[in-house]
Amino acid sequence: MAELPPCGLYVTRAPIGTVPAGRLVYFHNHGDPGPGIYLPTRWVANGARFEQPGVLLPSPEAAQSLEALPAEGYYRVVQAFECCPNRCRRFEAELLVQLGYDGAGTPIVFLPEVHDGVIRVPEMGTRIDRDRLAHLAPLKVAV
Repeated sequence: MAELPPCGLYVTRAPIGTVPAGRLVYFHNHGDPGPGIYLPTRWVANGARFEQPGVLLPSPEAAQSLEALPAEGYYRVVQAFECCPNRCRRFEAELLVQLGYDGAGTPIVFLPEVHDGVIRVPEMGTRIDRDRLAHLAPLKVAV
């Protein structure tokens, strides 16, 4: 029997039940009646929200078609990078960013700004190629 990956964000690389390939999902590796995936139903503060009903894995082997994604949240840029080969946008080292995803699992970077001493995160961000995620390091933020 295949070992199941940890709970978290993934993108489907092949269809799983009724969920097509290329979709952002939350995988839950335990539960009743069993492990399954959940599609995002909405976004709040640039983060996806996943709600029932989910789709049960047809078999443990189906989890092999899930590609893990870093958690949504706040990160710092550890090495400067451009969003894509076209170099539309550059992100400098030590920059604070918020990471989110669209429904296809494409990473989106949001740039917080300070206004009157308050950090605000815009609703519009920049899509980046998935390989650029290696340039980000997660930050611990009190919730």
